[in-house]
Amino acid sequence: MNQKKIILSDKIPQPIGPYSPAIAAGNLIFTSGQLGTLPENGQPASDEIRGQTRQAILNLQAVLEAAGSSLGQVVKTTVFLRDMNDFPAMNEIYAEFFGENSPARSAIQVARLPKDLAVEIEAIALTL
Repeated sequence: MNQKKIILSDKIPQPIGPYSPAIAAGNLIFTSGQLGTLPENGQPASDEIRGQTRQAILNLQAVLEAAGSSLGQVVKTTVFLRDMNDFPAMNEIYAEFFGENSPARSAIQVARLPKDLAVEIEAIALTL
């Protein structure tokens, strides 16, 4: 019988609500959206989209590693943007991490993100 397992890590910003950073279920990892905030204090890593995107993916990487996975095992991401005009800059940083091993992806503009940040990224990955 498969059960879900809550994934926690002290290497990512702590949740700001009643949710888990990630859930392992079967051979899949489902992450919550990761913001571009610093793990040590929850503050924005940057005032601009590139820095926030980089930190959001680093946070995603940390939670996946805590779950026994990696960015290379990601099969799907969803990118939430405050402003779709930021898409090219976000895409530039995103490509640095995913490059030729790009997962399926959706990118959508939303009215507002937590802490009024510019980007949030969630993922589904395979376990190693």
